[in-house]
Amino acid sequence: MARTQKTKTKPADAPVRIETAPDIVAPAAKTPAGKIATLVALMRRPEGAEIEEMIAATGWQAHSVRGAISGSVKKALGLEVASVKEVDVRVYRIAPGAEA
Repeated sequence: MARTQKTKTKPADAPVRIETAPDIVAPAAKTPAGKIATLVALMRRPEGAEIEEMIAATGWQAHSVRGAISGSVKKALGLEVASVKEVDVRVYRIAPGAEA
């Protein structure tokens, strides 16, 4: 014997409740702050920044700097980071016209 699903029904004269959407606010411009801003500033220089420079500026370990570049700078801020191996050192740069 199959069970039937009971549904709650409202009386025909019940007031209709209309859901209203909250006021839509434009998202604030993504502006880096703190140590992320320091990384962005270093990478915006024409010569870019080596990982050692970023470690010295933030006090983070190398894997934390690389993670911040990948997560906060690339994904959250949407900046395009170029990484080039020059001689024996990798240099990270952000394009001069990139917004953040």
